[in-house]
Amino acid sequence: MTRQFDFAGECFTPLASGALWWPAQATLFVADLHLEKASHFAARGWLLPPHASAETLAALITAVEQTVARRVVCLGDSFHDQGGPDRLLPEARHALGLMTRNLDWWWITGNHDEAAAACLGGQVMETARIGPLVLRHEADPGDVTPELSGHFHPKLVIRHRGRHIARRCIAQGATKLILPAFGAFTGGLDVADPAIRTALAGPGHALVVEGDRLLRFPC
Repeated sequence: MTRQFDFAGECFTPLASGALWWPAQATLFVADLHLEKASHFAARGWLLPPHASAETLAALITAVEQTVARRVVCLGDSFHDQGGPDRLLPEARHALGLMTRNLDWWWITGNHDEAAAACLGGQVMETARIGPLVLRHEADPGDVTPELSGHFHPKLVIRHRGRHIARRCIAQGATKLILPAFGAFTGGLDVADPAIRTALAGPGHALVVEGDRLLRFPC
């Protein structure tokens, strides 16, 4: 893997899937899986692709196998609502259970799911620390500690000559990394949106994976 960058004195590798790999800690970070989003909206008469959870878990398994991660940290909103774990299909529940039993699995609670994932194994916590980093679901602009978070689903939006291109990205500030949504069909927020600029607590960049390259754009 050659798409590396430095943050808080550590070296990280972003994956095209939206995950972030920290080799020194054998840790894979993902944010905003939003599992069972489709079933949540189906109960309200809104039809979304029904296999989103299966696709998200398949992508997560691939990322774990690709990196040989020993620890996985989910940075909140792992389920779309508190009832999400109960709606998982048996195959998805089995796959997720295998991962939580065989890996050091951390669920950071989000504003959608709170402690919903507690029944599936792994550790559940509101915030956590690994090395120099604090881990939480939503960035705290007032905390200058190097921080990883999710919540905003950042994406880079480029408009040029009538064309509109959107790519998931990591929003990077001086002390903040905001990961894109890992889940299928989760949408995103323009990295130039004032909400993300406020969360970064200063100037920032969008990091976009393009093949073996990591492209950097000013926010």
